[in-house]
Amino acid sequence: MTYVAEHPVARLAQEAVERYVRDGVVLRPGATTPEMKARAGVFVSIHKHGELRGCIGTFEPTRKDVAEEIVSNAISSATHDPRFHAVSPKELDDLDYSVDILTSPEPVNEESELDARRYGVIVESGWRRGLLLPDLEGVDTVQQQIEICRMKAGIGPDEPVRLYRFEVRRYR
Repeated sequence: MTYVAEHPVARLAQEAVERYVRDGVVLRPGATTPEMKARAGVFVSIHKHGELRGCIGTFEPTRKDVAEEIVSNAISSATHDPRFHAVSPKELDDLDYSVDILTSPEPVNEESELDARRYGVIVESGWRRGLLLPDLEGVDTVQQQIEICRMKAGIGPDEPVRLYRFEVRRYR
């Protein structure tokens, strides 16, 4: 089955991965939509037959605009996610793409200010930081979000942490 990203934001991620995997070329974004002209953190998730195949992102902007964040993070998701081997050309027709554009993280004082469906979470202790996007299958509670963030960052269950929340606009 060939997946075609429906929204231009997700289509840009797909085109960036396909161009890089097939030709080794980093796509230069052409015409962009209004949401691609802003600056924001971006996560690009790649799935194959419904299973995660790669996910890399930035929680704050590192590039000129969202379009460049999408291209960079899409290529990284396909080639540098340490959980997976690099995407091969023969897999390209089986992949689908999701792009999350993040709002700026804001500190929260307590867990009651979080919602696993609405907000992504950042857990921070010193220089260690873990992030989890909102509304993920199998993650139904704030406590699960925080536990996963702690594990990702190597923060023990009893260590004090600072919590941040953010929202996303998700494009497929």
